[in-house]
Parts: sequence; C-alpha cells; structure tokens
Amino acid sequence: MPKSLYEQDFQQWIEQTIQQLHHREFASLDIDHLIEELTDLGKSEKNALKSNLTILMAHLLKLMVQVDAPETMKLSWYSSIDEHRQRINTSLSDTPSLKQFLPDAIARAYLDARKLAIKEGKRATKGIQIPHETDYPIDCPFAIDQLLDEEFYGEE
Repeated sequence: MPKSLYEQDFQQWIEQTIQQLHHREFASLDIDHLIEELTDLGKSEKNALKSNLTILMAHLLKLMVQVDAPETMKLSWYSSIDEHRQRINTSLSDTPSLKQFLPDAIARAYLDARKLAIKEGKRATKGIQIPHETDYPIDCPFAIDQLLDEEFYGEE
C-alpha cells in the first residue's frame, strides 16, 4: 500500500492542507490526520505551559529553601525565573483558553518542580548546606497570581 502524503512529506502535507482549506476543498482534506495534528497541537501548548511552570517553580523553591546559596547561583535562578515566567505569560496572552488549564498544570508541574529542586539541591557544593527533602513543601506554596507576578521571587 503506497504511503500517504502525510507519511511521505509532512511539510508538503501541511502546505497542501492549508491550500485546500483556503480554497474550501473540504471533501479532499485528510480529516483523520488533520484531527490528529490539531489534537497534538493542543497537547503541545499544554505541555509547554507545564514545562515552563516546572522550571519556574523549581527555581522559586531553590530560592526559598537554599537561602545560603552564593549570589552567582541565585542570579542564575532569577534569570531563569524571569525567562520562564515571561514564556508562561506570553502563552497565556496568546492563548487565553490555557488559563482554565492553569490550576491543573500548576498542580502537575509542582510535583516535577519539587523533584527537580531536591535533585539539584543535593548537588550543592562550596560549603552550602544540602537541604533535606522535607525542607521542600509537599504542596505548592505559590498562588497563581504569585507565579505570574513579574516581581515575585518567593523570598521573605
């Protein structure tokens, strides 16, 4: 059985699909693959949001727990927080419907963020006290508005 255009050349399939839509050639659309790609696109946006939330919260946790970290490390965490927060805010601005997914994304991302912060905390060097796992809250200590606030870094 010959391969479909979708299987042979994905980019060409996209271009053809766009042309078919522009010309309202709905009967000739590859509906099954179009549905698959649109579904994956939605998942991709949600996964990107979760990924950015994970990094944001991991670095907020490290600032909160590793208070004796050197300034150079903290500066790196600040930069990462700023970058990932900007990505999150841009995603929410570009795709406002993602806001309804935000509480669930935060809950799922926090588990990964906590694991990441703990793992990275165990690599502490230069006389820095290695935090204990119990130093990291089990439940997310950050409110949605704090995570989105460009001035919030979780420090006392």
